[in-house]
Amino acid sequence: MEAKKGYKAIAKNLPMSPTKIRPIADNIRRKPYSEAVAILENLPNKGAKLLKKVVLSAAANALHQNNMLDEDALYIKELFVDNGPIQKRMWPRSRGRADRLLKRSSHISVVVDELGSTGE
Repeated sequence: MEAKKGYKAIAKNLPMSPTKIRPIADNIRRKPYSEAVAILENLPNKGAKLLKKVVLSAAANALHQNNMLDEDALYIKELFVDNGPIQKRMWPRSRGRADRLLKRSSHISVVVDELGSTGE
């Protein structure tokens, strides 16, 4: 029988490059939920705001699915920032030439779990 994997939240097609979000995600990975939210609230980046939304959603999923859980008992078990679809646009240049403008997007997956769980 497979062990329980935690509570998950996913945000797809976020309009920001994953390379800008990943350094922020590295700051909160494997941290307690309350500490992770405090870190994200104090960072000025757009990526911190996007990550905070997904982390709050994962915690809300955990608390809704299991009424016995406490917010202080949660931690960020897994956090992935993956590439989403890339929109290709034309960028006009001089002498009738053009460059490609790549508008990147991201998929963020967060799994929160209880601190004392034996899911690992």
